[in-house]
Amino acid sequence: MTKKKRPNGIVYSTNPDHQYEWDGQQEQETLRPAEQDLRIHLQSLKGNKKLTIIRGFRGATADLNALGKTLKSSCGVGGSVKDGEILIQGDQREKVLLILIKMDYRAKKSGG
Repeated sequence: MTKKKRPNGIVYSTNPDHQYEWDGQQEQETLRPAEQDLRIHLQSLKGNKKLTIIRGFRGATADLNALGKTLKSSCGVGGSVKDGEILIQGDQREKVLLILIKMDYRAKKSGG
């Protein structure tokens, strides 16, 4: 479910043929997995906790959420999707890389 932002300028119109113009951009079309260029990062959090972050997905939010759900269930851990990034609990870089490659995504580990 995507939320639309407020329409530009007009709050109410008596014209039955009026078309509202919405703020924000249209969601871009999701690229095929072979055209995606994903980067897998590791972030250290407070208290010796690790977080695997997948960046670089280009496409619809629904497709990003579906990929995030697949990765979380395949790794057997929790996580979320925020700001165009998939967040997976723990150091799951190797598992995530293998899963993405099997799904025909172009992916590689990034950073240290």
